[in-house]
Amino acid sequence: MPSISPTRSFPDPSKVLVLGAGNFGSCLADHLGDSEHNVYLWSRDADVVKSMNETHRNPAYLKDHLFSEKIIAVGPELPGLELIEQMDVVLFAIPTQFVRENLAKLRLKSMKKLPLLIFVNKGIEIGTHALTLEIIADTCGAEIAKSAAFISGPSFAKEIVQRQPTSVSVASFTDSVAQRAAMIFHQPHFRCYTGSDPIGLELSGALKNVYAIAAGATDGLGFENNTRAMIITRGLSEMTCIGTAYGASPLTFLGLAGVGDLFLTCSSPTSRNYTVGYRLGKGESLDSITNTLGSVAEGVTTTKALKIIIDELGVHAPIATTIYNVLYGGMNVHDAVRELMELPPSKELDLPPTAGGPAKQLLRKLGLD
Repeated sequence: MPSISPTRSFPDPSKVLVLGAGNFGSCLADHLGDSEHNVYLWSRDADVVKSMNETHRNPAYLKDHLFSEKIIAVGPELPGLELIEQMDVVLFAIPTQFVRENLAKLRLKSMKKLPLLIFVNKGIEIGTHALTLEIIADTCGAEIAKSAAFISGPSFAKEIVQRQPTSVSVASFTDSVAQRAAMIFHQPHFRCYTGSDPIGLELSGALKNVYAIAAGATDGLGFENNTRAMIITRGLSEMTCIGTAYGASPLTFLGLAGVGDLFLTCSSPTSRNYTVGYRLGKGESLDSITNTLGSVAEGVTTTKALKIIIDELGVHAPIATTIYNVLYGGMNVHDAVRELMELPPSKELDLPPTAGGPAKQLLRKLGLD
C-alpha cells in the first residue's frame, strides 16, 4: 500500500488526551503519536485499555494495525481534572449523543487553565437537535465554546493509519485556535485547511451521513452510476440550502467538510452510513442492521434531528425527508425511490434569501451576535 512518510520537522510535542477509542479516535491517536506528540487514549472498555498498553493493538477497531508506542491508554473510568490539567489538547472522538453527558462529568468550567478542545464527532443531538457548539455552550459556557476547534472532512480511519494522503477542514470562531489545531495535526500525509465557520462545518459533517444512507440504499437496490451521481449532487444542493437557511456560509459546503466528505461517504462500502443504506436496499430491517453493524452510524440518529430542523426552517429537502420516512415512518425503499422520481420539476438550486434563526440564536448564546 503506497503511503507518504514525514519529510519535515514535527511541531513542538504536545500532551494530547483523546476521548474515545473507536475507529476515528484510535486512528487520530496513532497519527498524533506518530507525529511525536505524547498521547493518552481513553476507552471505557478495560480490555481495550489493557491491549493497547501491552500489545499496542486495539481488539475492537483497526484490529490489524500496530499502534504508536507513544500512546498510553487510560480508562475505563473517565479521566479526572488531575490528568486533564496536564494536557495541552483534549480531543473529543465520542458519538454526538454522548457528548453532553461527558462534558458535564468533566467539569471543564472549574479548570484554571483550559487545554485546547478539539471535536471530531459528526452529528446532531436528538431531542434538542443541537450542534456540538451549542452542547458545549450549555455545559461549559460560551467562552469555552467560542474557543473550541472542530475537524471534519473526507477521512476514513483505515486510510489515515496507512498514511495515505488525506485533507481535512479545521474551523473555529477564533482564527488562532484553528491555526493551532491545524498545526498539531498537519503532516505531509495529513493536510489541514482552516476556516471560521464551525456551524457550517458541523452541519456538513452531520448532514452528509444522511445522504450516504440514501446513496447506499440506491446501490443496494441495484442502481448504478447515474443514480449515485444524482444522490450526491442533489444531496449537496439540499445540504447547502439547509445550511444557508440555518445561517451557515454556503461556501463551507463546497469544501472538504461538505462536498469532499459527502462524495467519500456516498461512494464507499467503508462508510458505516452507506452500509446501513445498502442493507436497507437489500431488504434488511433497520433494527437488524443497527444490532449487527458493530459501530455507530451517526446518520441514523442525525436523520431524526434533521427532520425537525427541516420542518422548522421550512426548507424543501425531499431526499432527507424520504430517508426519515424510510427509517422511522415504515416507508418501503422501492416506494421511496419512486416517490422521489415522481416529484414535479423544480429549480436546481434555490438558496434561501437570508440566514435563518438557529445560527443567530446560537451566536447570541455565544455573545457573537
